[in-house]
Amino acid sequence: MNILAIDTSNHTMGVAILKENKISGEIVTNIKKNHSVRLMPAIDQLMNEISMTPEDLNKIVVAKGPGSYTGVRIGVTTAKTMAWALNIPVIGVSSLEALTYHGQFFSGYICPFFDARRGRVFSGIYKWEWNKPVPVYNESNLPMENVLKILAEEGKEVLFLSPDIALYKELISEELGALAHIPEEVYHLAKPSHLALAGMTRKAEETHLLEPNYLRLAEAEANWLKQKENEQK
Repeated sequence: MNILAIDTSNHTMGVAILKENKISGEIVTNIKKNHSVRLMPAIDQLMNEISMTPEDLNKIVVAKGPGSYTGVRIGVTTAKTMAWALNIPVIGVSSLEALTYHGQFFSGYICPFFDARRGRVFSGIYKWEWNKPVPVYNESNLPMENVLKILAEEGKEVLFLSPDIALYKELISEELGALAHIPEEVYHLAKPSHLALAGMTRKAEETHLLEPNYLRLAEAEANWLKQKENEQK
């Protein structure tokens, strides 16, 4: 089984290839550059380095969000286009779920999150059981204070994972104290190889039915709907 994994859902861009179920290569960048310009060259570079062609692929796994509206759309569109052209299955995996793989040996709760601005976060609460992440609370778009209130009421140790950890580190420590575990920075960046592992045994969707999970409307769409509501009043 040869799998291409794609993640452009947030600031970090990553591609990885599992060749015969082993991680053969991975490219990850954490820089402010346009994912739409760099994604295909990164895929091409990685395939050349491990002597593969697109026709050798059996499956594509893509981070389907939540995260950056534009970033999620770039990754999902690229994955669906390649899967359709190659006539192979495509799997969408939550960007938050993929991040939990950094905490697979942690015995408490795992709380991956991405900043959603204005004090809100895209977040989920997971626990690792039977060698996979199991949702404890569904992913949602909530004020970070609400997420921390839920975790405080649970009273369990929590591992926080986020590329935006610096924005909320102080608040997390204030609200949860010794229950909060925050690892070194390297563990807060998603790895596309983890994405590939998450999608390895997952059932594929019909290519045209795979949709991004934004967990919110795009700002332009929200403004349009608000304008329509005002016009109807």
